Amino acid sequence: MRSESGALTGAARIRYDSGRNMPTRTRDFYEVQERQRRRSLLLFAAVLLFHFVAIGLVGLALLASVGLFIRPGLLAAPSFWPRFLAVDLLAAALVAALHFQDARRNGPRVILRRLQAATPDASDRYHLQLLHTVDEIRIAAGLPRVNTYVLPSFAVNSLAVIEEDGTPAVAVTEGLLAEGTRDELQAVAAHELAHIARGDAFYLTLVCSLANLFERFKDALEPEAEDGPAGPGGRSGSGFPPVLFYAAVALSALVMRLLSTLVSRERELLADAAAVELSRAPEALARIVYKAHVKNSFVGDFSLSYAPLFIVRPDSRDTPDSLLGRVFSSHPPLMKRLGALAAMVRKKPEAVVAAVWSEERARDGARGVLRSYEEARREQLRLFPEQAEAPGPPAACDESRVWQLAGAGPGAWEGPFTLPELVARPRFSPIMRVRNAQEGVEARAREFPQVRVALHNLARKKPLAPGRENLCPRCRVPLTEAFYEGVAVRVCGRCRGRLVDAACVDRIVARREFAFSDELRAKAREFRDRFVRNPLKRQKIESALAPDVPCPACGYRMVARPYNYQYFVPVDKCLSCSRIWFDADELEILQVLIEDRKS
Repeated sequence: MRSESGALTGAARIRYDSGRNMPTRTRDFYEVQERQRRRSLLLFAAVLLFHFVAIGLVGLALLASVGLFIRPGLLAAPSFWPRFLAVDLLAAALVAALHFQDARRNGPRVILRRLQAATPDASDRYHLQLLHTVDEIRIAAGLPRVNTYVLPSFAVNSLAVIEEDGTPAVAVTEGLLAEGTRDELQAVAAHELAHIARGDAFYLTLVCSLANLFERFKDALEPEAEDGPAGPGGRSGSGFPPVLFYAAVALSALVMRLLSTLVSRERELLADAAAVELSRAPEALARIVYKAHVKNSFVGDFSLSYAPLFIVRPDSRDTPDSLLGRVFSSHPPLMKRLGALAAMVRKKPEAVVAAVWSEERARDGARGVLRSYEEARREQLRLFPEQAEAPGPPAACDESRVWQLAGAGPGAWEGPFTLPELVARPRFSPIMRVRNAQEGVEARAREFPQVRVALHNLARKKPLAPGRENLCPRCRVPLTEAFYEGVAVRVCGRCRGRLVDAACVDRIVARREFAFSDELRAKAREFRDRFVRNPLKRQKIESALAPDVPCPACGYRMVARPYNYQYFVPVDKCLSCSRIWFDADELEILQVLIEDRKS
């Protein structure tokens, strides 16, 4: 979290000269759209024209490199240039069409797969709000169908693509869902759907694919340029013709990248104006754009040729604030973008920046404080002293602990166990002798029909005991359904442990509905210091946790592991259903450690 002083520092970092940059009159979004549409179409025509010129330039350099220009007078021949221009035009059209189709077919698929895009979880409050918001804006934009995806990233960003079957798709990050308000989420959805409704998906995909073509061509030639002169079969003994060819490709890549960034900047301003037309919330769009710049907008590792697809450049924080950085940026300068949006509501960009940090302070003040298990227990006993002597809730399903396993010595029995606990024992096999204390029967495990069914379900990854699996692995009491940071979890009312889907932990960490007490933060710091000094973290954690813990979701035996090798919080992981059991305060400790690291 950023303090008030940090907010002022961040605001001062990007000064704005109101007298120089503020427009003299307010422009509405219709005027902005018309102006940016004309500019973007002219730039798009310039991209196609230079693509034609670049193909010809590279073709001439290639012919020179392979030695086809034997006579210098060939260039002056009257019949050469018409034929060359015809071939150049045909080659440029063919290359553009083939590469564009490849980009349309494979580009969105590769990007979504690389960014680990997933369909929203309807049980998640944040994801459900996203689905409803996109559907609202889709109806307003007149689009029949839109696929929605969520990117598992702390960054604040979004993108729009056209999938292989022609269906438009909008993807937003978990960080944007966590940081954005409802009106800001509507503005983002309107921006991305405006790209689709105005045909930007076509323009940007074509421009990005053409720019990426020359970039890939240049990257493929760079290792060869470092190899030295060509062999005896080549004409490049002096090295000049290959250098000429590489220079033509590099120049084409540079100019195409410059033109693509110009087109992208104009289309972004056009999409901003169209988003305001759909959502009627220019200030909300300005706020979320500023948040994405100030916070983290980096989404994933992919070619920056596709950066125009995002609402904010993924490496915006690392882009130098210089003339060269602004020239080759795929998005308009931040203050120009904020100025255009703020002018629609007759405000200055400074007011938008101040509103963002004011919202941050109000949000910090509204966060509920989570206390540690010991704090909560002390407060409960202070308010209700009679509960100190009151017995706890009875352990559920104790009557099901009727199974015993033959021990090492004669007459020695291990247990009692429940049926899921019995079949989950290490090295358990159907030929072992077991005893059912309730029925008073002792026999081989395979002779009991209940054991055979349990082993069959275990092999097929089914719950071992339907209706009885929803038990706390520590207290053996039924778990209750609850929501934590918008995510559906199962909670034990006695020990305050939580069962969380492994895929949902990042969502919980990215959201900030709760703050943490000083005692809980002190416990997190103590835990961090203890395990940083300990060279045997994993062994200590595995030995500290109880063995043979059944998974409350599927009944499989959970394994004791650190959460990951960066945050050594001890947890129980189910390798069958990908659930994680957090004991009391463990999930909060993990959140504190990650928040402290990010800050």
